[in-house]
Amino acid sequence: MKPNEMRLELLRTFYEKSLPFNRLLGISIDPITSEEVQVRIDMREELVGNYIRGILHGGVISALLDLTGGLIASVGILSNGDETSVEELTQRLSRIGTIDLRIDYLRAGKGKSFLATGHILRQGNRVSVIRTELHNNESTLIAVGIGSYQIS
Repeated sequence: MKPNEMRLELLRTFYEKSLPFNRLLGISIDPITSEEVQVRIDMREELVGNYIRGILHGGVISALLDLTGGLIASVGILSNGDETSVEELTQRLSRIGTIDLRIDYLRAGKGKSFLATGHILRQGNRVSVIRTELHNNESTLIAVGIGSYQIS
């Protein structure tokens, strides 16, 4: 396995297993590459926001898009840090934080599972701007987000 692939696998493990809230959401990340990140959750009763309609809670949608944005920003740092030591990368990743987040809820969160994706709109030395999308298992667009993330 190449060094960048190893770093991406460590990042996947960190986001899936080390962060308690992500474990609570039950996220799974696949794939995670320099070009593509997909974060998935399965619908569960604990994630329902409207019990009459059985739809995904808006806070879960927001959290999922936010963590996907942070993950994409992290991948961007890894992709640009080939000469950087693991210790330096770890320090830089520990400083990632959400500066601003806007979520547009487009449809009710109906579905058996949900997939969040996104891409970098702009990455500077200190701030990365990410656009994210959330689709259900029928490929219906549920919500979109734009987030600014501190990366230095």
